[in-house]
Amino acid sequence: MRDAHTVVLVEGVSDKSAIEALAERRGRNLADEGVSLVAMGGATNIGTYIGRYGPAGRDLRLAGLCDVREESHFRRVLERAGFGSDLSRSDLEALGFFVCDADLEDELIRALGTATVERVLDAEGELGSFRTLQKQPAWREGTTHDQLRRFMGSGSGRKIRYSALLVAALDPHHVPRPLNMLLAHLSGSRSR
Repeated sequence: MRDAHTVVLVEGVSDKSAIEALAERRGRNLADEGVSLVAMGGATNIGTYIGRYGPAGRDLRLAGLCDVREESHFRRVLERAGFGSDLSRSDLEALGFFVCDADLEDELIRALGTATVERVLDAEGELGSFRTLQKQPAWREGTTHDQLRRFMGSGSGRKIRYSALLVAALDPHHVPRPLNMLLAHLSGSRSR
Protein backbone atom coordinates (compact mmCIF):
# COMPACT_ATOMS: atom_id res chain seq x y z
CA MET A 1 0.00 0.00 0.00
CA ARG A 2 2.94 2.36 0.64
CA ASP A 3 3.81 2.65 -3.04
CA ALA A 4 0.22 2.76 -4.27
CA HIS A 5 -1.04 5.85 -6.04
CA THR A 6 -4.44 4.30 -6.86
CA VAL A 7 -6.80 2.51 -4.48
CA VAL A 8 -9.66 0.38 -5.78
CA LEU A 9 -12.47 0.08 -3.23
CA VAL A 10 -14.56 -3.07 -3.52
CA GLU A 11 -17.31 -4.44 -1.30
CA GLY A 12 -15.70 -7.77 -0.43
CA VAL A 13 -12.94 -10.29 -0.88
CA SER A 14 -14.74 -12.06 -3.76
CA ASP A 15 -14.71 -8.82 -5.80
CA LYS A 16 -11.02 -8.35 -5.03
CA SER A 17 -10.29 -11.94 -6.04
CA ALA A 18 -12.13 -11.55 -9.37
CA ILE A 19 -10.26 -8.34 -10.24
CA GLU A 20 -6.91 -9.92 -9.35
CA ALA A 21 -7.72 -12.99 -11.45
CA LEU A 22 -8.72 -10.93 -14.48
CA ALA A 23 -5.65 -8.69 -14.20
CA GLU A 24 -3.43 -11.78 -13.98
CA ARG A 25 -5.14 -13.31 -17.03
CA ARG A 26 -4.27 -10.15 -18.90
CA GLY A 27 -0.65 -10.28 -17.78
CA ARG A 28 -0.94 -7.37 -15.38
CA ASN A 29 0.40 -7.03 -11.86
CA LEU A 30 -1.68 -4.28 -10.30
CA ALA A 31 0.62 -3.88 -7.28
CA ASP A 32 3.57 -3.27 -9.63
CA GLU A 33 1.41 -0.65 -11.38
CA GLY A 34 0.84 1.16 -8.08
CA VAL A 35 -2.73 -0.08 -7.66
CA SER A 36 -3.96 -1.44 -4.34
CA LEU A 37 -7.22 -3.39 -4.11
CA VAL A 38 -9.07 -2.88 -0.82
CA ALA A 39 -11.96 -5.11 0.25
CA MET A 40 -14.00 -2.85 2.52
CA GLY A 41 -16.04 -5.52 4.30
CA GLY A 42 -19.28 -4.17 2.85
CA ALA A 43 -20.43 -1.19 0.82
CA THR A 44 -21.53 0.76 3.87
CA ASN A 45 -17.86 1.21 4.80
CA ILE A 46 -17.06 3.30 1.73
CA GLY A 47 -17.17 6.58 3.66
CA THR A 48 -14.41 5.40 5.98
CA TYR A 49 -12.20 4.35 3.08
CA ILE A 50 -12.80 7.48 1.02
CA GLY A 51 -11.91 9.47 4.13
CA ARG A 52 -8.72 7.44 4.55
CA TYR A 53 -7.54 7.38 0.93
CA GLY A 54 -9.39 10.25 -0.78
CA PRO A 55 -8.80 14.02 -0.79
CA ALA A 56 -9.20 14.41 3.00
CA GLY A 57 -6.81 11.50 3.67
CA ARG A 58 -3.85 10.30 1.61
CA ASP A 59 -5.25 11.99 -1.52
CA LEU A 60 -4.74 8.94 -3.73
CA ARG A 61 -6.54 8.27 -6.98
CA LEU A 62 -9.68 6.25 -6.22
CA ALA A 63 -11.72 3.73 -8.20
CA GLY A 64 -14.21 1.09 -7.24
CA LEU A 65 -16.78 -1.57 -7.97
CA CYS A 66 -20.19 -1.98 -6.34
CA ASP A 67 -23.48 -3.83 -6.69
CA VAL A 68 -26.41 -1.96 -8.22
CA ARG A 69 -28.26 -1.89 -4.89
CA GLU A 70 -25.29 0.03 -3.40
CA GLU A 71 -24.94 2.53 -6.26
CA SER A 72 -26.93 5.31 -4.57
CA HIS A 73 -24.91 4.91 -1.37
CA PHE A 74 -21.61 5.13 -3.28
CA ARG A 75 -22.94 8.17 -5.15
CA ARG A 76 -23.96 10.01 -1.94
CA VAL A 77 -20.62 9.33 -0.23
CA LEU A 78 -18.65 10.46 -3.30
CA GLU A 79 -20.75 13.63 -3.51
CA ARG A 80 -20.17 14.40 0.19
CA ALA A 81 -16.43 13.87 -0.33
CA GLY A 82 -16.41 16.53 -3.06
CA PHE A 83 -16.33 14.39 -6.20
CA GLY A 84 -19.30 16.22 -7.74
CA SER A 85 -23.01 16.68 -7.26
CA ASP A 86 -25.99 14.89 -8.76
CA LEU A 87 -23.63 12.20 -10.01
CA SER A 88 -25.08 9.98 -12.75
CA ARG A 89 -23.92 6.47 -13.61
CA SER A 90 -21.69 7.93 -16.35
CA ASP A 91 -20.25 10.42 -13.85
CA LEU A 92 -19.43 7.52 -11.53
CA GLU A 93 -17.72 5.71 -14.38
CA ALA A 94 -15.71 8.80 -15.31
CA LEU A 95 -14.50 8.84 -11.70
CA GLY A 96 -13.56 5.14 -11.98
CA PHE A 97 -16.50 3.62 -10.07
CA PHE A 98 -18.34 0.84 -11.89
CA VAL A 99 -21.65 -0.81 -11.03
CA CYS A 100 -22.45 -4.52 -11.31
CA ASP A 101 -26.01 -5.41 -12.25
CA ALA A 102 -27.19 -6.99 -9.88
CA ASP A 103 -23.88 -8.05 -8.36
CA LEU A 104 -20.58 -9.51 -9.52
CA GLU A 105 -21.86 -13.10 -9.39
CA ASP A 106 -24.82 -12.13 -11.54
CA GLU A 107 -22.49 -10.50 -14.07
CA LEU A 108 -20.19 -13.55 -14.20
CA ILE A 109 -23.03 -16.07 -14.51
CA ARG A 110 -24.60 -14.03 -17.31
CA ALA A 111 -21.26 -13.71 -19.15
CA LEU A 112 -20.47 -17.41 -18.85
CA GLY A 113 -23.92 -18.91 -19.23
CA THR A 114 -25.37 -21.37 -16.76
CA ALA A 115 -23.99 -24.48 -18.50
CA THR A 116 -20.41 -23.23 -18.16
CA VAL A 117 -20.94 -22.29 -14.50
CA GLU A 118 -22.30 -25.79 -13.86
CA ARG A 119 -19.16 -27.25 -15.48
CA VAL A 120 -17.02 -25.17 -13.11
CA LEU A 121 -19.07 -26.47 -10.16
CA ASP A 122 -18.66 -30.02 -11.45
CA ALA A 123 -14.88 -29.58 -11.73
CA GLU A 124 -14.87 -28.45 -8.09
CA GLY A 125 -16.95 -31.44 -6.98
CA GLU A 126 -19.96 -29.32 -6.02
CA LEU A 127 -22.45 -30.05 -8.79
CA GLY A 128 -24.24 -32.55 -6.52
CA SER A 129 -24.64 -29.90 -3.81
CA PHE A 130 -26.01 -27.52 -6.41
CA ARG A 131 -28.51 -30.13 -7.61
CA THR A 132 -29.65 -30.52 -3.98
CA LEU A 133 -30.31 -26.77 -3.77
CA GLN A 134 -32.29 -26.94 -7.03
CA LYS A 135 -34.61 -29.54 -5.45
CA GLN A 136 -35.40 -27.42 -2.40
CA PRO A 137 -38.99 -26.12 -2.44
CA ALA A 138 -37.90 -22.48 -2.23
CA TRP A 139 -35.70 -22.83 -5.34
CA ARG A 140 -37.42 -25.56 -7.36
CA GLU A 141 -39.34 -23.09 -9.55
CA GLY A 142 -36.49 -20.60 -9.95
CA THR A 143 -34.34 -20.16 -13.03
CA THR A 144 -30.98 -21.92 -13.15
CA HIS A 145 -29.38 -18.47 -13.19
CA ASP A 146 -31.08 -17.47 -9.92
CA GLN A 147 -30.32 -20.84 -8.38
CA LEU A 148 -26.63 -20.43 -9.23
CA ARG A 149 -26.57 -16.94 -7.68
CA ARG A 150 -28.11 -18.36 -4.51
CA PHE A 151 -25.66 -21.26 -4.49
CA MET A 152 -22.70 -18.89 -4.81
CA GLY A 153 -23.99 -16.88 -1.86
CA SER A 154 -24.49 -19.91 0.36
CA GLY A 155 -21.72 -21.85 2.01
CA SER A 156 -18.71 -20.45 3.78
CA GLY A 157 -16.27 -18.79 1.41
CA ARG A 158 -18.00 -20.02 -1.74
CA LYS A 159 -18.24 -16.57 -3.39
CA ILE A 160 -14.55 -15.97 -2.73
CA ARG A 161 -13.51 -19.38 -4.04
CA TYR A 162 -15.62 -19.22 -7.19
CA SER A 163 -14.97 -15.60 -8.21
CA ALA A 164 -11.48 -16.38 -9.55
CA LEU A 165 -12.61 -19.73 -11.00
CA LEU A 166 -15.45 -18.09 -12.91
CA VAL A 167 -13.13 -15.36 -14.19
CA ALA A 168 -10.72 -18.07 -15.35
CA ALA A 169 -13.56 -19.68 -17.33
CA LEU A 170 -14.52 -16.44 -19.13
CA ASP A 171 -14.13 -16.03 -22.85
CA PRO A 172 -11.71 -13.06 -23.13
CA HIS A 173 -14.23 -11.31 -25.40
CA HIS A 174 -17.13 -11.69 -22.94
CA VAL A 175 -15.79 -10.14 -19.75
CA PRO A 176 -18.56 -8.41 -17.77
CA ARG A 177 -18.63 -4.70 -18.58
CA PRO A 178 -17.93 -3.41 -15.04
CA LEU A 179 -14.81 -5.58 -14.68
CA ASN A 180 -13.60 -4.75 -18.17
CA MET A 181 -14.18 -1.02 -17.69
CA LEU A 182 -12.48 -1.01 -14.28
CA LEU A 183 -9.33 -2.64 -15.66
CA ALA A 184 -9.35 -0.28 -18.65
CA HIS A 185 -9.65 2.66 -16.24
CA LEU A 186 -6.73 1.31 -14.22
CA SER A 187 -4.60 1.16 -17.36
CA GLY A 188 -4.35 4.92 -16.97
CA SER A 189 -2.62 4.25 -13.64
CA ARG A 190 0.38 2.76 -15.41
CA SER A 191 1.64 6.10 -16.63
CA ARG A 192 1.25 7.92 -13.32
